[in-house]
Amino acid sequence: MQTRRALLKTSASLTFAASAIAALPSAVLAKAPIVGRQAAGYYRLKLGDYEVTALSDGTVALPMARIYEGIEEKDAEAYLAGYFQKNPTETSVNAFLVNTGERLVLIDAGTGDLMGPSLGKLVANIEAAGYKASEIDDVILTHIHADHSGGLSRNGKRVFENAVLHVNEREANFWLKADAAAKSDPGLGPQIAQAEAAVGPYIAAGKFETFADDAAPIPGFTSVLRKGHTPGHSAIAIESKGEKIVFWGDIAHGDVLQYDRPEITVEFDVDQKQAAATRAIAFAEAADQKYMVAGAHHAFPGIGHVRRGETNYDWVPLLYSANY
Repeated sequence: MQTRRALLKTSASLTFAASAIAALPSAVLAKAPIVGRQAAGYYRLKLGDYEVTALSDGTVALPMARIYEGIEEKDAEAYLAGYFQKNPTETSVNAFLVNTGERLVLIDAGTGDLMGPSLGKLVANIEAAGYKASEIDDVILTHIHADHSGGLSRNGKRVFENAVLHVNEREANFWLKADAAAKSDPGLGPQIAQAEAAVGPYIAAGKFETFADDAAPIPGFTSVLRKGHTPGHSAIAIESKGEKIVFWGDIAHGDVLQYDRPEITVEFDVDQKQAAATRAIAFAEAADQKYMVAGAHHAFPGIGHVRRGETNYDWVPLLYSANY
């Protein structure tokens, strides 16, 4: 009898406890600190025998509606709003690492510490992806603007200490052999100084090489001169087992407006007219040949295809895959 009473008492206690727990506000049980950061920014894909890793240097909010040229700011803002993009617009800065099985080759080098705390994450993401900056054999720049070359050096020292840096010859001449007039220009002068600071340590170390227009920077990698944004701006391409990807650099800024209106330029274009003409050529070729494209300022990971649409062209992001 005593045992039965004890069991009944225990059962009643458990029932009461369960009811009390159920009555607690769910928010109490779910309470946890907000993390406030994204996962590491890298994404891999297989290209024939090669492995390509997209790397995020971060994102930055830019007043793109004002930066676009050839369109009224209010019209650009309305267009972007139609794609749920605010002004300022969150803009990706991407770089790409190619593992050929023999060499590690980095395409563009991010911003370093030149453009604020929301950027400059390239080296951290290289490490998160399983590599080290010291393991990179070659760095190829699409061009020498700060968001592509700023991460090359820090405090006068090479970040990629064992890498050879490769730049289109006319691009190198424009930024690194500028005359006094260019250096004193209020727009170009600071950019020239930045280029010299970023690239200079590689020149001093004998780890700087230039390549001619449309020439191979290194074996297995080709280049196509896409001048306009800068004088030597070059797309870099690789192919393996019939698959091709072209690292575009700054053919397009963003992935909506300029696809509908390739004639729209940005204030950073050194030659506005040439940049627009180059973009039209690049869009048409990518759409016709159907190769993959990697863009420096398309939403991370920045890889996709170009297709012809009802209004000029469309950007089609690569379908995410957990496997490759």
